[in-house]
Amino acid sequence: MDPLILARIQFAANISFHILFPTITVALGWALLGFKLAYNRTQDGAWMDAYRLWVKVFALSFAMGVVSGITMSFQFGTNWPGYMEKVGNVAGPLLAYEVLTAFFLEAVFLGIMLFGFSRVPNWVHTMATLLVAGGTTLSAFWIIVLNSWMQTPVGYEIRDGVVHATDWWAIVFNPSMPYRLTHMLIASALTVAFLIAGMSAWRWLKDGGGEGVRRTLKAAVYAAALLIPVQIFVGDQHGLNTLEHQPQKIAAMEANWETRGNVPLVLFAIPDSEARTNHMEIAIPSGASLILKHHADGVVPGLNDYEGNHPPVGPLFWGFRIMVGIGVLMLALSWFAAWTIRRRGVDAMPRWLGWGLVAMTFSGWGATLAGWYVTEIGRQPWLVTGVLKTADAVGPVGSAMVASSLTLYLAVYAVLLTAYVAVLYRLAKLGKAAPETKPMFPLPGVAEGPAEALEVKP
Repeated sequence: MDPLILARIQFAANISFHILFPTITVALGWALLGFKLAYNRTQDGAWMDAYRLWVKVFALSFAMGVVSGITMSFQFGTNWPGYMEKVGNVAGPLLAYEVLTAFFLEAVFLGIMLFGFSRVPNWVHTMATLLVAGGTTLSAFWIIVLNSWMQTPVGYEIRDGVVHATDWWAIVFNPSMPYRLTHMLIASALTVAFLIAGMSAWRWLKDGGGEGVRRTLKAAVYAAALLIPVQIFVGDQHGLNTLEHQPQKIAAMEANWETRGNVPLVLFAIPDSEARTNHMEIAIPSGASLILKHHADGVVPGLNDYEGNHPPVGPLFWGFRIMVGIGVLMLALSWFAAWTIRRRGVDAMPRWLGWGLVAMTFSGWGATLAGWYVTEIGRQPWLVTGVLKTADAVGPVGSAMVASSLTLYLAVYAVLLTAYVAVLYRLAKLGKAAPETKPMFPLPGVAEGPAEALEVKP
């Protein structure tokens, strides 16, 4: 197989595995802060039970994200040397800012989060939780800045074939960054909401759970029900921004071949790139024009205007519909669950609804990956739009070497992901049995009696 295709598959595999864990930690840090503040306000041990369980999930996810992130960095030097050679003057500082301002913040205060409860003053532990949550969001900010700049590059000039920054404010606040960042942060929040709701529902179905399970289930369902309509609105605004700056991406997402008005919204089709048409099309008349231009006869760009310079149609067409389909399921399930819990309470919730929440536990991952593929594949054939083509950045690594490392990565990732999910459910199963009189992570040689463990200094 072509080394370029293999290198792209390997990068896709690595980023797909890596993104799963920051998607959890970014929002889970804020959920933990919410649990801790609720405990501080009410002194209700149920909130502390929730904190004790989910801080372990956070620690595990953080560790997995760090390890998989190191693998990502290796590829810039092995498979994609042309990337840093061309745009390293922009990409290098942005990645460094992420490490200096975010990763260190998370790493320093994570220890206090995990081991500090009952060993430091309560306000210090709460502040550590706040700083870790802020660090995860700051980390996401810098990564999204770089990715958005690659999509809509501004604030630079090219001298001797190398990109140099001329306006860092323009680079950081590039045209697509605010929309992409907001969309990604809400995606993280929805991922965590359904993760907490699904695992809490599983606990509730198995043994009824404790009061902490009921609290987290209710809070997660309400959060999902509130956030999904906001995400739909933000996604619409992001789509309009993409239409302005990357019209060929929108054309591929809609499988629209001709620039025209009254473009239908294609619900199902089999795009044919060779014949440049769609087979077995099921569509809503003028639907795409209404969504993208807000009037039925709005002109939507077609792929034929970008022949030879547009992304592959199939992955974008299906990836977008998978993301939207999962979003619709999230909306329907969260609204019905919120309505049911509000009227009848958690304990009166139908068991089939609980199993529905369990089935959607990792739905946020599916939607995030589908959306990420649309974003990244939609930039092709460019690595940095209008600046660096993907084919020009790949290194001189042979097919056999890339294929062997790809196979190894996939095998390791399959084992790690299986183990990760198994550990999550193991933690959930043991959560109820964990004695409330012991520290979350006992340290050797430290007394663990009730008085020592539960003491919280003012």
